[in-house]
Amino acid sequence: MGIGSFIRKQFIDILQWVEDGDGVLAWRHPMEDMEIQYGASLTVRDSQMAVFVNEGKIADVFGPGMYKLTTKTLPVLTALKNWDKLFESPFKSDVIFFSTRLQLGRRWGTAQPVTIRDSEFGMVRVRAHGVYSYKVSDVTRFYKEIAGTRAVYTVDDLEEQLRNLVVASMADTLGNGGVPFLDLAANQAVMAQRMQQQMTPVFERYGVALENFAVESVSLPEELQKALDRRIAQGMAGELGEFTRYQTATAIPMAAQNEGGLAGVGAGLAAGALLGQAMSQSIAQPAQPAAPGAAPAAAAVDPVAKLQQLKKMLELDLITAAEYDAAKAAILRAMAG
Repeated sequence: MGIGSFIRKQFIDILQWVEDGDGVLAWRHPMEDMEIQYGASLTVRDSQMAVFVNEGKIADVFGPGMYKLTTKTLPVLTALKNWDKLFESPFKSDVIFFSTRLQLGRRWGTAQPVTIRDSEFGMVRVRAHGVYSYKVSDVTRFYKEIAGTRAVYTVDDLEEQLRNLVVASMADTLGNGGVPFLDLAANQAVMAQRMQQQMTPVFERYGVALENFAVESVSLPEELQKALDRRIAQGMAGELGEFTRYQTATAIPMAAQNEGGLAGVGAGLAAGALLGQAMSQSIAQPAQPAAPGAAPAAAAVDPVAKLQQLKKMLELDLITAAEYDAAKAAILRAMAG
């Protein structure tokens, strides 16, 4: 190998980063003892950014495109190195490429139960899991706060920090938001929205944009889950009462258009009232054990009798199959306690 060939290999003529798969957010171009040739080509692909760093200070930043490296295209580096307009010598600089692609389907979760202070139940320990997506949005801030001098910085490296931010934000959002936890847990979309609003400025401080955030599951202590079930059941009982009143209000005007006129109104109203009573009583007032020596409860509070009554109504076409299934499910839930 000749001396000229050896010397040529010490200079870099092309700077580029060919990503080989997912998972890398920042990649430092290997320089070793080599220098960048003046007039060399810089290629920055779509969803990439390139940053020149001189002695730890960020100089010029390049978006997607092809560039010829001269004093004109490197104004900040030129100023830092005090180059004059006639400078055409090889130079040394760190070059770091960043991936700005959207990182989809990243998982988050609480490794241990998180204790939060709730306005209704006091101290509550919960677990939660979900997915989120993000991307590097400010490469200079990301370099200063996160990547630093590392040769390679990966998604896994970043997410160790992001998971801690998510858990801390969850505790802060749920504990200090003034909204009872049960109200948020019953609507995970609202919970996710509140957490995303809380975390977005935190992520931005590190040069990361939080694009989407979702809560997939919330695991509650057993006693809190029972309280949530009772609240849902009470809400269902109220809705059934409204439905029965609505049927009553609409049945009479419609009866005149049906065969038999008002003669069939009584049967329809009775069926609707019985269905609403069976479901609402089963949900809101589960059967209690009879006191010693007490007489057997009436059929109205006997779940088996209610089921038989509902079955008979279905056979007589007084209620629909969907109404029968809903009432049956409510009674069975009440029986299960």
